[in-house]
Amino acid sequence: MSLRILRAGPLTTVQDLGRPGLAHLGVGHSGAADRPAHRLANRLVGNPESAATLETTLAGLTLTTDEPAWLVLTGAPAPLTTDVGPIAPGAPTYLPPGATVAVGMPLTGLRSYLAVRGGIVVEPVLGSRSTDVLAHLGPDPLAEGDLLPVGEAPGTWTAPVDHAPQPPIPDEPVLDVFPGPRDDWVTAAALDRLAGTSWEVSADSNRVGVRLAGPRLERAAGELPSEGMVAGAVQVPPDGQPILFLADHPVTGGYPVIGVLSAEALAAAGQLRPGTRCRLRLRRTLDGGAARPGSAGILEP
Repeated sequence: MSLRILRAGPLTTVQDLGRPGLAHLGVGHSGAADRPAHRLANRLVGNPESAATLETTLAGLTLTTDEPAWLVLTGAPAPLTTDVGPIAPGAPTYLPPGATVAVGMPLTGLRSYLAVRGGIVVEPVLGSRSTDVLAHLGPDPLAEGDLLPVGEAPGTWTAPVDHAPQPPIPDEPVLDVFPGPRDDWVTAAALDRLAGTSWEVSADSNRVGVRLAGPRLERAAGELPSEGMVAGAVQVPPDGQPILFLADHPVTGGYPVIGVLSAEALAAAGQLRPGTRCRLRLRRTLDGGAARPGSAGILEP
């Protein structure tokens, strides 16, 4: 079985759960930008959560199947239209061979996940089928005419749910941030601004990171040697405009990281659309004490 791409949209990529454990070799984690949405899509069609899905950006993906298929769309709530009628987000649907599927523009959010029972089985690179747009690993972003193989349906499968409701994507999400490890490299006033500002999402954002626009965060120290980076790192470059690193982040960087997003906030950041706004909320440690530099939590869900 295979899917044929009729239109690819602004950016549609193959994504799974990424390439963990290779940062020491200079290879980032990559994978789905909104992992909870990716995992849910796979569960709804009876796939393992590690199966590869299609991650769309805004709209424009149109494809057709050459055999009967079960499909579902999660993440940003985009309209899904087919030859047999519209499909609600989160509703697994059986399609006959030759059916055409089109993903429309979501009302909120940025990235939707289209899962097909059996998963997308393009050739893996370093153990993953994910496209890393920074490192140029994995398959290229999809283009018109691409043919994507689909794997065998995994084992037995009970009847699917009619619909899996998903939490709405807020107009102005609040993202939890653990301070550190370099929060002492900005002024106290800068930390207050970080948590007290409604930040605008810059158009200069992608799967590598979300750039925020707002008041300048002033440094209390100069530059530092490059050090390791994780997904969710909140980095402050010389212009004082914070960057939230996403799935395809670099593995090292030389600007101070003044905070790290929680796992839930990292998934929410993957849905930030340019032109919308978000807020950052500094969190305390789990024991209730004040967070200290270096106390940031584990990010990768």
